[in-house]
Amino acid sequence: MLNNDLILLGAGGHAKSCVDVVELENIYKIIGLVGLPSEVGQVYLGYAVIADDAEMSRLASLHPNALVSVGQISSPDLRIRLFNSARAAGFRFPEVVSPRAQVSRHASIGAGSIVMHGAVVNAGAVIGENCIVNTHAIVEHDAVIGDHCHISTGATVNGGVRVGAGSFLGSGAIIREGLAIPAGSFIKMGSLVVRIHPEQLIARSSTES
Repeated sequence: MLNNDLILLGAGGHAKSCVDVVELENIYKIIGLVGLPSEVGQVYLGYAVIADDAEMSRLASLHPNALVSVGQISSPDLRIRLFNSARAAGFRFPEVVSPRAQVSRHASIGAGSIVMHGAVVNAGAVIGENCIVNTHAIVEHDAVIGDHCHISTGATVNGGVRVGAGSFLGSGAIIREGLAIPAGSFIKMGSLVVRIHPEQLIARSSTES
Protein backbone atom coordinates (compact mmCIF):
# COMPACT_ATOMS: atom_id res chain seq x y z
CA MET A 1 0.00 0.00 0.00
CA LEU A 2 1.35 3.41 -1.00
CA ASN A 3 2.32 5.56 1.97
CA ASN A 4 1.39 9.18 1.22
CA ASP A 5 2.46 10.58 4.59
CA LEU A 6 4.25 13.92 4.19
CA ILE A 7 6.54 15.84 6.55
CA LEU A 8 6.97 19.58 6.04
CA LEU A 9 10.52 20.75 6.69
CA GLY A 10 10.32 24.21 8.20
CA ALA A 11 7.77 26.17 10.20
CA GLY A 12 6.73 29.74 9.49
CA GLY A 13 4.80 31.84 7.01
CA HIS A 14 5.75 29.88 3.90
CA ALA A 15 4.81 26.63 5.65
CA LYS A 16 1.24 27.93 5.93
CA SER A 17 1.13 28.49 2.17
CA CYS A 18 2.50 24.99 1.59
CA VAL A 19 -0.15 23.49 3.88
CA ASP A 20 -2.87 25.18 1.84
CA VAL A 21 -1.55 23.79 -1.46
CA VAL A 22 -0.98 20.26 -0.11
CA GLU A 23 -4.47 20.13 1.38
CA LEU A 24 -6.09 21.34 -1.83
CA GLU A 25 -4.10 18.92 -4.00
CA ASN A 26 -5.36 16.14 -1.70
CA ILE A 27 -2.71 13.55 -2.56
CA TYR A 28 -0.47 13.67 0.51
CA LYS A 29 -1.37 13.52 4.19
CA ILE A 30 0.51 16.05 6.31
CA ILE A 31 1.77 14.33 9.47
CA GLY A 32 3.51 17.33 10.98
CA LEU A 33 6.36 19.80 10.63
CA VAL A 34 10.05 19.80 11.40
CA GLY A 35 11.26 23.01 13.00
CA LEU A 36 13.76 24.46 15.43
CA PRO A 37 13.97 22.80 18.86
CA SER A 38 12.27 25.88 20.33
CA GLU A 39 9.36 25.47 17.88
CA VAL A 40 8.49 21.85 18.79
CA GLY A 41 4.90 21.72 20.01
CA GLN A 42 3.77 24.83 18.14
CA VAL A 43 0.82 24.37 15.77
CA TYR A 44 0.44 25.76 12.24
CA LEU A 45 -3.04 25.54 10.69
CA GLY A 46 -3.77 22.49 12.81
CA TYR A 47 -0.44 20.69 12.26
CA ALA A 48 2.12 20.42 15.05
CA VAL A 49 5.87 20.86 14.89
CA ILE A 50 6.70 17.28 15.89
CA ALA A 51 10.51 17.25 15.77
CA ASP A 52 13.67 19.16 14.93
CA ASP A 53 15.99 18.18 12.09
CA ALA A 54 18.13 15.97 14.34
CA GLU A 55 15.32 13.42 13.99
CA MET A 56 15.28 13.29 10.18
CA SER A 57 16.28 9.62 9.91
CA ARG A 58 13.67 8.44 12.42
CA LEU A 59 10.93 10.40 10.68
CA ALA A 60 11.97 9.15 7.22
CA SER A 61 11.65 5.55 8.41
CA LEU A 62 8.02 6.20 9.35
CA HIS A 63 6.82 8.80 6.86
CA PRO A 64 8.56 8.57 3.48
CA ASN A 65 7.77 11.93 1.85
CA ALA A 66 9.04 15.42 2.63
CA LEU A 67 8.70 18.94 1.30
CA VAL A 68 10.92 21.88 2.23
CA SER A 69 8.52 24.49 3.60
CA VAL A 70 10.78 27.38 4.50
CA GLY A 71 10.84 30.35 2.17
CA GLN A 72 13.82 31.84 0.37
CA ILE A 73 14.70 35.49 -0.10
CA SER A 74 18.28 36.53 0.58
CA SER A 75 19.84 33.07 0.36
CA PRO A 76 18.85 29.53 -0.68
CA ASP A 77 21.28 27.99 1.83
CA LEU A 78 18.73 26.84 4.40
CA ARG A 79 16.46 25.29 1.78
CA ILE A 80 19.43 23.50 0.23
CA ARG A 81 20.66 22.23 3.60
CA LEU A 82 17.24 20.89 4.57
CA PHE A 83 16.73 19.29 1.17
CA ASN A 84 20.11 17.56 1.16
CA SER A 85 19.84 16.45 4.81
CA ALA A 86 16.39 15.00 4.25
CA ARG A 87 17.44 13.21 1.07
CA ALA A 88 20.42 11.70 2.89
CA ALA A 89 18.04 10.56 5.65
CA GLY A 90 15.99 8.66 3.07
CA PHE A 91 13.06 10.96 2.39
CA ARG A 92 11.43 11.07 -1.05
CA PHE A 93 10.45 14.43 -2.53
CA PRO A 94 7.19 14.63 -4.47
CA GLU A 95 6.41 17.53 -6.73
CA VAL A 96 3.42 19.43 -5.33
CA VAL A 97 1.16 21.36 -7.70
CA SER A 98 -1.89 23.36 -6.73
CA PRO A 99 -5.05 22.35 -8.61
CA ARG A 100 -5.51 26.09 -9.07
CA ALA A 101 -2.24 26.34 -11.02
CA GLN A 102 -2.02 25.89 -14.78
CA VAL A 103 0.82 23.50 -15.62
CA SER A 104 1.25 22.13 -19.13
CA ARG A 105 1.51 18.36 -19.45
CA HIS A 106 4.52 19.16 -21.63
CA ALA A 107 6.33 20.87 -18.74
CA SER A 108 8.59 19.19 -16.18
CA ILE A 109 8.47 19.79 -12.42
CA GLY A 110 11.45 18.58 -10.35
CA ALA A 111 11.43 16.62 -7.11
CA GLY A 112 10.50 18.66 -4.06
CA SER A 113 9.26 21.67 -6.02
CA ILE A 114 5.95 23.37 -5.30
CA VAL A 115 3.76 25.29 -7.75
CA MET A 116 1.40 27.59 -5.87
CA HIS A 117 -2.13 28.85 -6.57
CA GLY A 118 -2.61 30.73 -9.83
CA ALA A 119 0.88 30.04 -11.19
CA VAL A 120 1.34 29.20 -14.88
CA VAL A 121 4.02 26.84 -16.21
CA ASN A 122 3.84 26.54 -19.98
CA ALA A 123 4.86 23.87 -22.48
CA GLY A 124 8.53 22.94 -22.62
CA ALA A 125 9.35 24.65 -19.33
CA VAL A 126 11.62 22.77 -16.93
CA ILE A 127 11.51 23.46 -13.18
CA GLY A 128 14.44 22.03 -11.21
CA GLU A 129 14.43 20.39 -7.80
CA ASN A 130 13.41 22.11 -4.56
CA CYS A 131 11.99 25.19 -6.27
CA ILE A 132 9.14 27.52 -5.38
CA VAL A 133 6.95 28.82 -8.21
CA ASN A 134 4.89 31.18 -6.13
CA THR A 135 1.37 32.57 -6.41
CA HIS A 136 0.55 33.94 -9.89
CA ALA A 137 4.13 33.55 -11.14
CA ILE A 138 4.47 32.77 -14.87
CA VAL A 139 7.14 30.50 -16.34
CA GLU A 140 6.80 30.69 -20.10
CA HIS A 141 7.53 28.11 -22.79
CA ASP A 142 11.00 26.50 -22.87
CA ALA A 143 12.26 28.40 -19.82
CA VAL A 144 14.57 26.41 -17.56
CA ILE A 145 14.63 27.09 -13.81
CA GLY A 146 17.64 25.64 -11.97
CA ASP A 147 17.49 23.77 -8.67
CA HIS A 148 16.69 25.63 -5.42
CA CYS A 149 15.20 28.73 -7.07
CA HIS A 150 12.33 30.88 -5.86
CA ILE A 151 10.19 32.51 -8.54
CA SER A 152 8.24 34.88 -6.33
CA THR A 153 4.66 36.12 -6.49
CA GLY A 154 3.67 37.57 -9.83
CA ALA A 155 7.13 37.24 -11.40
CA THR A 156 7.30 36.54 -15.15
CA VAL A 157 10.01 34.37 -16.69
CA ASN A 158 9.63 34.74 -20.45
CA GLY A 159 10.26 32.16 -23.14
CA GLY A 160 13.66 30.51 -23.37
CA VAL A 161 15.06 32.12 -20.22
CA ARG A 162 17.61 30.14 -18.22
CA VAL A 163 17.65 30.84 -14.47
CA GLY A 164 20.73 29.56 -12.66
CA ALA A 165 20.49 27.43 -9.54
CA GLY A 166 19.80 29.12 -6.20
CA SER A 167 18.39 32.31 -7.69
CA PHE A 168 15.62 34.50 -6.29
CA LEU A 169 13.27 36.51 -8.52
CA GLY A 170 11.33 39.06 -6.51
CA SER A 171 7.61 39.74 -6.73
CA GLY A 172 6.58 41.25 -10.04
CA ALA A 173 10.02 40.90 -11.65
CA ILE A 174 10.03 40.44 -15.43
CA ILE A 175 12.83 38.63 -17.27
CA ARG A 176 13.13 39.30 -21.00
CA GLU A 177 12.96 36.29 -23.30
CA GLY A 178 16.11 34.30 -23.98
CA LEU A 179 18.28 35.67 -21.16
CA ALA A 180 20.58 33.50 -19.04
CA ILE A 181 20.41 34.50 -15.38
CA PRO A 182 23.60 33.52 -13.48
CA ALA A 183 23.38 31.06 -10.60
CA GLY A 184 22.77 32.67 -7.22
CA SER A 185 21.25 35.85 -8.64
CA PHE A 186 19.04 38.07 -6.51
CA ILE A 187 16.57 40.09 -8.57
CA LYS A 188 14.68 42.76 -6.67
CA MET A 189 10.92 43.13 -6.55
CA GLY A 190 9.50 44.87 -9.60
CA SER A 191 12.72 44.68 -11.62
CA LEU A 192 12.70 44.55 -15.41
CA VAL A 193 15.72 42.53 -16.53
CA VAL A 194 16.55 43.36 -20.14
CA ARG A 195 20.21 42.38 -20.54
CA ILE A 196 23.12 40.68 -18.79
CA HIS A 197 26.37 42.59 -18.18
CA PRO A 198 29.58 40.48 -18.38
CA GLU A 199 30.24 41.17 -14.69
CA GLN A 200 26.81 41.38 -13.15
CA LEU A 201 23.11 41.16 -13.69
CA ILE A 202 21.64 44.43 -14.88
CA ALA A 203 18.17 45.01 -13.46
CA ARG A 204 16.23 48.26 -13.44
CA SER A 205 12.97 49.07 -11.72
CA SER A 206 9.93 48.83 -13.98
CA THR A 207 8.93 52.28 -12.67
CA GLU A 208 12.09 53.94 -13.99
CA SER A 209 12.10 55.77 -17.31
